[in-house]
Amino acid sequence: MRQSMTYDQGREMARHKELAKATGIAVYFCDPHSPWQRGSNENMNGLVRQYLPKGTDLSGYSQEQLDAIADEINNRPRKGFGVRSPLAVYTELLLNSPQHSTLIH
Repeated sequence: MRQSMTYDQGREMARHKELAKATGIAVYFCDPHSPWQRGSNENMNGLVRQYLPKGTDLSGYSQEQLDAIADEINNRPRKGFGVRSPLAVYTELLLNSPQHSTLIH
């Protein structure tokens, strides 16, 4: 379902060509110091910061705690989704995808 990914200039995407080749997903990079080019990412960072302030050492949290935060964020209604949660939108997309019949069998 993912067609492209947009990243900043970080080293975590040093192997972006391998990722694109293996998955068929186009990888794009933002211009340096241009967070508006990744608006949805910046919005998600803001939501995460409500739970984990910038600079938080994640090693102090268990995977279960981090998963609970992710679940809460993914179940929060969003105006941009017609007041539906990202999880509800994703589920709807899966159910309406042409591959749905192969996904459930």
